[in-house]
Amino acid sequence: MVRGGSVYILTNYDNEVLYIGVTSDLLARIVEHKEKYYPSSFTSKYNCYKLVYYEHFISIEEAIIKEKQLKNWKRQWKINLIHNFNPDWEDLFYKLDEQN
Repeated sequence: MVRGGSVYILTNYDNEVLYIGVTSDLLARIVEHKEKYYPSSFTSKYNCYKLVYYEHFISIEEAIIKEKQLKNWKRQWKINLIHNFNPDWEDLFYKLDEQN
């Protein structure tokens, strides 16, 4: 069985810090970030809890490839990607159920 995946970008309250991750269960993973399930993690340390970008893929391998690609991008390219996808940088977590 092939399991899909998602790549996502989180930021903090002031949109200063960007975190790129990949998961096979986006909703559950974002809940973990919001609840600081891993207290010593980068996202917990820098309060990255706001989902500002995500993209779904048919396979987790495709999502991992995209994650690696995004991590190699310049910061401005990532900001442009987020701005085109989510111009107001709102927390898309609350819209995940509507879109899935």
